[in-house]
Amino acid sequence: MEPMPSRRIMTRGMLLLIVTMAWLVAGDADAGGKKQEERLFNLQKLEMFVDNLPHIPTLHGFHSVNGVLKPKSLHIGMFFKKWKFHRNLPATPVFAYGTSKRKATVPGPTIEAVYGIDTYVTWRNHLPSKHILPWDPTISPAIPKHGGIATVVHLHGGIHEPTSDGNADSWFTAGFKETGSKWTKKSTHYVNKQQPGNMWYHDHAAGLTRVNLLAGLLGAYILRHRSVESPLRLPTGREFDRPLVIFDRGFRRDGSIYMNATGNNPSIHPQWQPEYFGDAIIVNGKAWPRLTVRRRKYRFRIINASNARFFRFFFSNGLEFIVVGSDSAYLSKPVPAKTVLLAPSEIIDVVVDFSKSKSKTAILANNAPYPYPSGDPVTEENSKVMKFIIKNKSEVDTSTIPKKLIEYPPAHISTSARTRYIAMFEYVSSADEPTHLYINGLPYSAPVTETPTIGSSEVWEVINLTEDNHPLHIHLGLFKVLEQKALVKTEEFTDCMTKRNDAVKCNINKYAVGNTTAVTAHERGWKNVFKMMPGHVTKILVRFSYIHSNDSYSFDATQKPGYVYHCHILDHEDNMMMRPFAMVK
Repeated sequence: MEPMPSRRIMTRGMLLLIVTMAWLVAGDADAGGKKQEERLFNLQKLEMFVDNLPHIPTLHGFHSVNGVLKPKSLHIGMFFKKWKFHRNLPATPVFAYGTSKRKATVPGPTIEAVYGIDTYVTWRNHLPSKHILPWDPTISPAIPKHGGIATVVHLHGGIHEPTSDGNADSWFTAGFKETGSKWTKKSTHYVNKQQPGNMWYHDHAAGLTRVNLLAGLLGAYILRHRSVESPLRLPTGREFDRPLVIFDRGFRRDGSIYMNATGNNPSIHPQWQPEYFGDAIIVNGKAWPRLTVRRRKYRFRIINASNARFFRFFFSNGLEFIVVGSDSAYLSKPVPAKTVLLAPSEIIDVVVDFSKSKSKTAILANNAPYPYPSGDPVTEENSKVMKFIIKNKSEVDTSTIPKKLIEYPPAHISTSARTRYIAMFEYVSSADEPTHLYINGLPYSAPVTETPTIGSSEVWEVINLTEDNHPLHIHLGLFKVLEQKALVKTEEFTDCMTKRNDAVKCNINKYAVGNTTAVTAHERGWKNVFKMMPGHVTKILVRFSYIHSNDSYSFDATQKPGYVYHCHILDHEDNMMMRPFAMVK
């Protein structure tokens, strides 16, 4: 399949100038002309499980006045600093979120908000004029005319107004000196009127999301609802209820983050590659950390903040996960699982009972191939995540795992307003190397084609015509996965879709008749990301209202710049696998 013609007009001279600038920023070659690949840090020299798991700093998105909770305004900056990912690794230049450069961390501070109490955040860009990582000017990134690094923050899983959603074109540079075409205001407003659960915030600038996150711009966000959650009696408190923000990184010998400087199609994209992988597994800012735990229950809110790596987590000693939530919502009842598969950007909320361990240690491990599902097997380095050291002494544990969690009002397929077909395409060069990825055969810049009605439900049939598993993330809406059906005669159907780009005219019902894969038990609740299997049609029911009440939104969701949906493999998202949608009344 040959690449489709570019929709962006750029003279050869302009492109050459920008490419040269990008390579100069990236520092592609050293004086000796050695390639970056030859300067990688040998991770086998780093001893695992020697750094303690850090406590991520917490910021409250509310304050108390005479015992009454009130809205709060936070000022969070993005800073260039150095960070120690491992005691024996040289300090790493990073971009980090924090209230000051000294307090900035990777990941950034965990923001804790309360249901019904507004949180306002002014995100401030204090970054230098040049990026610390290579980036590609040919994938339509945000390129400020007057220099600087474009950034914008998206609260992943948040249900809030379009002007606070972190649109890819709402970027801004240091001091708001330059802004993107869809930028509207300095302060974001998170209304916090959705169901309680886990979210995370991260950079979302057009074409730069992958490098800005790789540099460190990400953090957790927890929305609490005491009257709903307290009766569950799950583990609570700073020691027993902890976010685990997990991602992979590669490092160079000087401790800097490794990012390829040359693309797989350098004549088309000088730097872009279809997936980024690093062999060092980072948890809460440390490579392969350790945590000493008591023989009791702990709650872990696990976020896969990797660019492209899937994790299939399991415990080396056979301990099980009790899954209580998926993405930003609780399940209706706890689900035990020996393994959990987490795509980039997915969140799983689990309880682990260390009193049931028959050993004094447990390794949280990973065995997911990369790229997933048909890539390379894991190595010694990327198969280990962190180590739990379990104390001998038993203790009284007053926390519980209830039989029921939170039951949300049902959303039946019979209530859906319409069915949409969402097709995922990958395009390759004459050398059979990926060049870009589209949804419904369209780039991100093409006009809106999806216009859901506020308060409605829609069935989306997501057709994955590629060989990769794509984690589809929908902003604003939440969805339930109804069915995963394999395609038959996939080449025949793909040829038709490539030519006609119309699932109905290509007789989708004739091809979506293969084997059905059951939805994993802990993924049957409300989600905002799901893994779209290659060669399958995945049917989801998307709800465009609050799921805990079925009420309409407390803000005007029809405002510009609207919302987006996209693959959350960041290298795909940045290279056009994202589409806008606009809500209507």
